[in-house]
Amino acid sequence: MSLFNQFKSQLPTAAQALPGRSEPMKLSNHHVIKLTPILPPFADHFEKIILGLGCFWGAERKFWQLPVYTTAVGYSAGYTPNPTYEEVCSGLTGHNEVVLVVFDPEKITLDVILKTFWESHNPTQGMRQGNDKGTQYRSGIYYFNEQQKQIAEASKADYQILLNEKNIGEITTEILPATEFYYAEEYHQQYLHKNVNGYCGLGGTGVCFNL
Repeated sequence: MSLFNQFKSQLPTAAQALPGRSEPMKLSNHHVIKLTPILPPFADHFEKIILGLGCFWGAERKFWQLPVYTTAVGYSAGYTPNPTYEEVCSGLTGHNEVVLVVFDPEKITLDVILKTFWESHNPTQGMRQGNDKGTQYRSGIYYFNEQQKQIAEASKADYQILLNEKNIGEITTEILPATEFYYAEEYHQQYLHKNVNGYCGLGGTGVCFNL
């Protein structure tokens, strides 16, 4: 098995990961739908959560449709600093394609955001989402504090009960502390707004998560 094929289904170690670069991605810092900044700093009372649920083009659209402050797509939970899209797709960075969601907890709760997360993809598929296969398509919740961790783990347990009732399978979603979020290239940001006929491979289980 070649390294490329191996790391489409198996995460690399830090020693195996690509070296990356020190320069961050250059972006316009403008959300074309929310009309808000996508780069920090954000207001102190805002919260952040990073979510992976398959191809980030369709995933970001799910969250910008909510009353959140801003969203951005990028790469996280891997090793390579400031990776490119092509490097992430190789499986040799360890990163997941993710969405950064910045929200005001007085306007929307993390529970509501996670409801959208669980319902928008199939969290039982391991290193793929539908026909999209690779480690960058794994399901993941990356939290910033202990309270978020507890909410995420409780929602996972609750959704597992609902999936069990439908004999769908075991959730493979990883719930981990958030690491560095590397912004994806400009053309990926709000991709399905800029490309109305663009590809979206997301598909949920059909199991509703009633709060």
